[in-house]
Amino acid sequence: MVSVLSISLPGNTPSTAYYDCRYAVLREPLGFNRGAELLDDDNQAIHAWIEQDSKVVAVGRAHLIPIGTDGSGADHSGPGAGKIPGFGPLSDINNRPAMQIRQMGTLDDYRRKGLAAEVLAALEDAAKTHLSARIGLLQAREHAIPFYLSQGWQIIDEPYDITGIGPHRSMMKEL
Repeated sequence: MVSVLSISLPGNTPSTAYYDCRYAVLREPLGFNRGAELLDDDNQAIHAWIEQDSKVVAVGRAHLIPIGTDGSGADHSGPGAGKIPGFGPLSDINNRPAMQIRQMGTLDDYRRKGLAAEVLAALEDAAKTHLSARIGLLQAREHAIPFYLSQGWQIIDEPYDITGIGPHRSMMKEL
């Protein structure tokens, strides 16, 4: 099966198929309505995805964390969004510019084939090149932590819960 990796830089909007995959993997299983897969800053983010047989099967995004902020905010656009905590390492100016990985997901039938690792590596490289990011930060769902550890990310805090989503840990990687 041929896999095609694509990247969309800030200012560009990924296809509807990209958002369909994001919803199917990350929001629909938790009972969220359509629209919960959208983030207010999607048009300012780098998006990466993999297509197989013209179907988007793995997705992810990265954005620059603005100076003067700690990365905290709403989990998604619209009402009922849980709050995501900030990142302690951002208090050190030497960790700026910093990017955040969000909305990583792979359709069930395509997992454990290295696709998420490809998407993550593409986002890391693009964030270094286009955002001049020095570090990456993310909030990993509990079941995804082993994957991120295998990709060189480190846990940087204690467990916490994002309302409506579940247990998470914040992670960091020097780029």
